[in-house]
Amino acid sequence: MILEAIVTTRNQDGTTNIAPMGPYCSDPSMGQFELRPFRTSQTWKNLKQHPEGVLHITDDVMLFALAAIKSHCDVELTPTTSITGKYLSHCCRCYEFQATGMDATQDRAAVQCRTVQTHRFRDFIGFNRAKHAVLEASILATRVDFLPAEQISNQMTDLEKMVLKTGGKQERAAFRTLELFLAEHGVDACRKAASQP
Repeated sequence: MILEAIVTTRNQDGTTNIAPMGPYCSDPSMGQFELRPFRTSQTWKNLKQHPEGVLHITDDVMLFALAAIKSHCDVELTPTTSITGKYLSHCCRCYEFQATGMDATQDRAAVQCRTVQTHRFRDFIGFNRAKHAVLEASILATRVDFLPAEQISNQMTDLEKMVLKTGGKQERAAFRTLELFLAEHGVDACRKAASQP
């Protein structure tokens, strides 16, 4: 099973890298899981140098949107307790982990991880159609450098319908954040999400 999650790792200068990432997990307790970062990603570079980080589970789709576009301006971080790093303060739960094995023979590296500390803050409410739409839009934002702008724009139009139909303020704000990012990269995706109540 692949989960929707966010991973924080420590950059070389001590700052925190925040990236959306889907861990492979067959252990419901999250005691062990596998990350599959691209070998060109900052997450992979950080894990090679500091083989530890934090995996976050959250229903706050704004966190996914900001992680996707590498905008950390509104993200509150808290120091970890069992590793050297920081976690997202407003997640539902998170897992401090240590990497126990790494395989970089494919385009995506395989990083085996072992949880060393778990934090639980609040219940996971779940995802509705709007939250799923923001997740899909976040993935599109991470691919803006190599997907055709027209393809992204068409998909954003379809996703926006779900945000407007079933989303609340958080989902609309997150979707608008992604629209503005895409517009800065030449994608005509700015439409109605921000103007709806």
